[in-house]
Amino acid sequence: MDERDLEGDPLRQFERWFAAAREAAVPVPEAMALATASPDGNPSVRMVLLKEADERGFSFFTNYESRKSRELSDNPRAALLFHWQPLGRQVRVEGGVGRLPADESNSYFRTRPLASRLAAWASPQSRPLADRAELERLYEDAAARHGDEPTLPPHWGGFRLVPNAYEFWEHGEDRLHDRVRYERDATGWSRTRLAP
Repeated sequence: MDERDLEGDPLRQFERWFAAAREAAVPVPEAMALATASPDGNPSVRMVLLKEADERGFSFFTNYESRKSRELSDNPRAALLFHWQPLGRQVRVEGGVGRLPADESNSYFRTRPLASRLAAWASPQSRPLADRAELERLYEDAAARHGDEPTLPPHWGGFRLVPNAYEFWEHGEDRLHDRVRYERDATGWSRTRLAP
């Protein structure tokens, strides 16, 4: 990785690499690990799907009663990791997180398949279930209550991570990988090469 070939704006660099992952048919290039922590620093991580990346930040959607949402409410900072193994690349993004406005969540919710919209009503995410049959009963109840036009549940919506740092990593032979970190500063973004 030659710094002279990198964009000055890390979002533009992310967009280049994301497009390359799509062009290379990397499976689910929008899959990203989302790391959160409780107020006392207890970490957790899970995979979520990126729905939008633009100048406002990186957006994803979830149940607001889930563990990730509770942690983001109590400690509104997170890290994302995209790993595109076939290309030997990964991108880390760190920053503050806030909820999306309800109208944005509603607009996205209406684009989801019907079964996914019903599942958003049915699943008490991150809470214990007696068995699989209980979840299926909850889904059937949601389908009976909401029919073909379920509205946005009050407990479901989007988050946006606003980046203050990015790191671009590219595989190198003999573990001499390339790492370049961007950090937000008073004038925009500074860029630093890191040892692997």
